[in-house]
Amino acid sequence: MTAPEGVDEEKRSTLRRFAAVGAASPLAGFSDSANADTGESKTRDAIAGYLSTTPGAHFSKIRDDLQLGTGETQHHLRRLEERDAVERYSDGDYKRFVLAGRFDEFEKNALGYLRRTTPRGMLIELLRDPDASAGDLADSLEVSAPTVSKYAGKLESAGLLSREDGYSVERPTTVLLLLIRHADSFGDRATALARESDELLTYDG
Repeated sequence: MTAPEGVDEEKRSTLRRFAAVGAASPLAGFSDSANADTGESKTRDAIAGYLSTTPGAHFSKIRDDLQLGTGETQHHLRRLEERDAVERYSDGDYKRFVLAGRFDEFEKNALGYLRRTTPRGMLIELLRDPDASAGDLADSLEVSAPTVSKYAGKLESAGLLSREDGYSVERPTTVLLLLIRHADSFGDRATALARESDELLTYDG
């Protein structure tokens, strides 16, 4: 079935927008020279542009946000991986993607949890108020205390949180900078945090 014209135009507009970001980066032009002027090159540039603004996105989010088909997304990500332009890594049930060579293992772990609503909220609140208790986090995020405890355990196992004396973020400057640099892709809490960044960048990360 042919997609409605409006949907196709929306997809083209989305791809053009992210392709412009990708084409402006050193990672542009991943297609074979024979395909350099085809839509394949534009789509790969769009994926690269998307991952530069939304690192740690999982497969379904890339596919849906860029309005690509499943097979189309698999094909282009595979080609980008073959050319060492994109890295794939496992995060529980998710396969996440970042531009190659941009992030260390700690940062990739952090991006995975920052892409989850409750863990991201916990990290943001702890960066804002390092003395926040589990109860404070539950109240601020409007979740239950067991939910906070569950994710605190996961964050600790991932090396992102210490629970030795209350809760404290590991490598806080690193986590804060990831949130600031990609705030638009992390939602309103991250955007608000970015506005406070001058005051918060006193951590030793």
